[in-house]
Amino acid sequence: MYEYRERIRWSDVDAYGHVNNAVYLNYLEEARDRWFRQVMGDRFGFVIVRVAIDYRSELSLEDEEVLVRCWGKGHGKASIRTCEQVVKRDGTVSAEAESVTVKHDDVARAAVPLTEGERATLDEAIAADA
Repeated sequence: MYEYRERIRWSDVDAYGHVNNAVYLNYLEEARDRWFRQVMGDRFGFVIVRVAIDYRSELSLEDEEVLVRCWGKGHGKASIRTCEQVVKRDGTVSAEAESVTVKHDDVARAAVPLTEGERATLDEAIAADA
């Protein structure tokens, strides 16, 4: 599991006084990118193909910062499933998400299958997070 703290900025807040739903995507993306670098290394290319977010409890500037988590859930031929959370300082889950990414070849501009070595690395990381 990868965790990091993110300070809530005034620009994250919308006219309703809470963190805008689109900003959560930025928080989740940062955690996911860091998880991938930690598990797969800096040279592993991937793109997001699906994100599903359940908003549980609103965030505002008064919350000051959040803890954002990401961990591996599973993988397919070319896809990798991750789970993410945005958590308030008091431990309340503000949002939960599931994402699907695919290994991506920048030259071919297409998804490519995971290698056996990459699958083994993912299996190890997913087992450690379970």
